[in-house]
Amino acid sequence: MKTRTPSDATVNRTILRFGWMVLGLILLLAAAIASLRLGSVDTDWSTIQAALSSTPMSELSDEAVIVRELRLPRTLVGIAVGASLAVAGALMQAVSRNPLADPGILGVNAGAALAIIVAIAVLGITAPTSYVWFGLLGALAASAIVYGLGSGGRGTMTPVRLTLAGAVVAALLSSATSTVLLLDERTLDQFRFWMVGSIAGRDMSVVTAVAPFMIVGLVAALATAPAINVLVLGDDVASSLGQRVVVVRGVAAAAVVLLAGSSVAAAGPIAFMGLVVPHLVRTVTGPDYRWIVACSVLYAPVLMLAADIVGRYVVSPDELEVGIATAVIGAPLFILLIRRRRLVST
Repeated sequence: MKTRTPSDATVNRTILRFGWMVLGLILLLAAAIASLRLGSVDTDWSTIQAALSSTPMSELSDEAVIVRELRLPRTLVGIAVGASLAVAGALMQAVSRNPLADPGILGVNAGAALAIIVAIAVLGITAPTSYVWFGLLGALAASAIVYGLGSGGRGTMTPVRLTLAGAVVAALLSSATSTVLLLDERTLDQFRFWMVGSIAGRDMSVVTAVAPFMIVGLVAALATAPAINVLVLGDDVASSLGQRVVVVRGVAAAAVVLLAGSSVAAAGPIAFMGLVVPHLVRTVTGPDYRWIVACSVLYAPVLMLAADIVGRYVVSPDELEVGIATAVIGAPLFILLIRRRRLVST
């Protein structure tokens, strides 16, 4: 009987991973088309083609105008934010060796949200394209505080200490955000839907404002993925194998700030994307972060757009914001993952 060699197993595993990526690309394309087609006014394929063409706005039908002006930016924001949050979550889980790490649980989203709300209330910033700078600043500050609390004092940083520090910081920052909103009714009225997480009502200026930061963050994540595969073995092992641990952690942290900060600026704080998607992807890719990051870029937008589409119909004729829909979908998925595997260790 012929036995399989290790090289055969590696080749088969690589083919299987490529197959999952192809499937993810097909699902992403289908989700994007569905996002352009479905809503309060359903459209056909010819209308979508006309909207995506160079036809002048004055010559388009009302349905095509809706697709070009409303649904296309909404779809692009959903793709960008979904991919960014999932990759940020995967990086945080790897660098901190904490399977519960994500931009929401560790307070990064809360820091970005507070900075944006303060900019709105104090500085009078109202243009969504200006939110990104404050989102990045808030995300950076929150990350530094959580890491400092999680690694300070006696002992070394552990997943439980980091999670507790993130929960405390997130609660404090969220309380501060609520205080600002309660004291400023104008800010509360203007941004109450943004705070629950939404990709509706965004235009192409928002896409162009956050895209450079997201692209840089995604490139940095893909570039550091091979080094992260070594880093998860422990700092001592990584150093003995020639990895520059401080540099890798620094680049990964910068990528998280860029991805999470720009995502919150574009769509508000959206829960569970950075927590659930990396774990779902890991079940089919294995522990290799090169594939986890690559597949997260494809599968997270599928979940984001699917949640957004569901939100368009579940409370029709109104819409359910995507941040609520992702929480409703993501929470059961994460509970299922917890029941199937032991995710938390000290």
